[in-house]
Amino acid sequence: MALNVETLKTRSLTAAIFVVVMLTGLFWNFWSFLILFSIIHIGCWIEFVNLLKKIYGDQYKKYILSGVLYISLPIVLLAHLSTKWELNASIDISNGTYSYLLPCAIIFSIWINDTMAYIVGSLIGKTPFSKISPKKTWEGTIGGAILCIAVIGLLGYYVPMAKEITVKHWLAIAAICAVFGTAGDLLESKIKRMANVKDSGTIMPGHGGFLDRFDSLLIATPFVWVYIQLFI
Repeated sequence: MALNVETLKTRSLTAAIFVVVMLTGLFWNFWSFLILFSIIHIGCWIEFVNLLKKIYGDQYKKYILSGVLYISLPIVLLAHLSTKWELNASIDISNGTYSYLLPCAIIFSIWINDTMAYIVGSLIGKTPFSKISPKKTWEGTIGGAILCIAVIGLLGYYVPMAKEITVKHWLAIAAICAVFGTAGDLLESKIKRMANVKDSGTIMPGHGGFLDRFDSLLIATPFVWVYIQLFI
């Protein structure tokens, strides 16, 4: 797959704005986190319902509860991870603490995996990964996962506030995000294919809609949450 410079420019500009908004919501305080993910929650739901309507027509309401598992549960679990531990990366709130460490770790892992998979796949990708998403390649997928794990492992080792969790756990979290984040991307691609649309929405030029941007997060978060409950 050849590297499309114009597409990369559009994606990069949109991603830069997106990153600023996300980091503001994540790092400012608990309420900015709550507002940010409330907007994401609503946006994902609107797009999901629209996709269901395209797929099932008037019968879409029979499948609407699937959105609770697909969208609402992961966001609730992400919020739970932000308030469960009193880490150094914490901000006091009225009924406990808000810690941005774990939500950021999941989101950064997915960003790194997605970005590196796109770049590696664009440069050297030759072997199709899945018929569901023809542009994905094995080279890009594997390269993105390896670089994701490596970068998160280094951050876990060198960033002081991250040392409250051992490097082996950071490596595991990054691996989970890479594997299940990719699965989430494929799942959303399958849903879009069933709905016969390219993107779930148009809010982000070059990236599509809310579901296009957060599909990996929605699937990866529950698996990271389970790992943390069992091993950390």
